[in-house]
Amino acid sequence: MPDLAELRDRIAWLAAGHPRPRQVGGMKVFSTTRPTFPLGSVAEPTVSLVAQGAKRSVLGGRAFDYAAGQFLVITVDLPLTSHVRAASEASPFLGCSLRLDPSTIAELLLESPLPAPEAPEGPAISVSDATGDLIDAFVRLLKLAKSPDDARVLAPAVKREIHWRLLTGPQGGLVRQVGLADSRVAFVARAIAWIKDHYDEVIRIEDLAAAVGLSVSSLNRHFRAATAMTPVQYQKQIRLQRARIRLLANPADVAGAGHAVGYASASQFTREYRRLFGAPPGQDAARLRAAAGPQEPHDLRHLP
Repeated sequence: MPDLAELRDRIAWLAAGHPRPRQVGGMKVFSTTRPTFPLGSVAEPTVSLVAQGAKRSVLGGRAFDYAAGQFLVITVDLPLTSHVRAASEASPFLGCSLRLDPSTIAELLLESPLPAPEAPEGPAISVSDATGDLIDAFVRLLKLAKSPDDARVLAPAVKREIHWRLLTGPQGGLVRQVGLADSRVAFVARAIAWIKDHYDEVIRIEDLAAAVGLSVSSLNRHFRAATAMTPVQYQKQIRLQRARIRLLANPADVAGAGHAVGYASASQFTREYRRLFGAPPGQDAARLRAAAGPQEPHDLRHLP
C-alpha cells in the first residue's frame, strides 16, 4: 500500500530523536525500536493508526490488537493497559494518533445526510482496517508539519476529513456517538468526568446517577456497556493507575501513594494493586523503572 509506506516515512522522520510521543500539529507520533512494558493510562477519545509494528491495548481483561494498516478508535476516556508488541531496530514501531473532536463530529452529522446506524452494543473501543482514504488524510496532515503557515490554514480541513472518514467507515456507528449530546457515550462521558473529579472520595452511585441525569439502573447498564466495568470498578482503576505514577517517582512511599488516591487501608491498597498489576506496589514500580531504562522518573508516564 503506497500510502502506508509514505505514512511510515513521515512518522519516522517526525519521531526521530524523540523517545516519547511527540506532539505535532495537534497529533502525536511515536516510534520505538523495542517492545514496551504494559503500562496503564486513561486514554482520551482518540483514533490511533499504526504504520509499522503492532500494539495491544487491554480493557477489563479484553485485548484489542492492532498492527500496520489498522486503527484503534476510543470514544470515551477509558483506563487501558497498553504496550507495543512488535518493534525492532530493523523494523521499528511507528504510529500516530489524533484526538476526536465532538464538535467536529456534531457539525458533520448536521451537514450530511448520513443514515443513523444503530448504536453498537459493545465497549467504546474498537479496531478496524484503515481505508486508503483515511491513511491518505493522515499522510497529508503529517506533511503539513513542515510548513506551519500552511498548517494553520489547511490542517483544520484535513482533521475534519479524518473525522468524516471515520464516520463513513466501519466504526461510524461508534464514532457518531461522540457528537450526539443524548447518546449513551455522552452520558457515560459525563459520568467519567464526574468520577475523575471525585476519584479519591467515596462515591455513591445515587449521587453519580443524579449528576448525569440517569436512573441508577440506566447508568449502570450504559456504563458497563461502554467501559466493560461498573462505575466503582472504573474509579478503582483510576485510583490505582494514579498511584502507580506516584510510585514510579518514589517507589519507597507505598503507604503515601495509597493514601493520596483515597485508600484508608494500606493492606487493601496493596491487595488491589497486586490484583491489577500482578505485583505488589514497590516491586511493580522497580520493574517498571528497570524496563524503562535511563529515563527520568517523570518520563515514565509517557511510555505507550
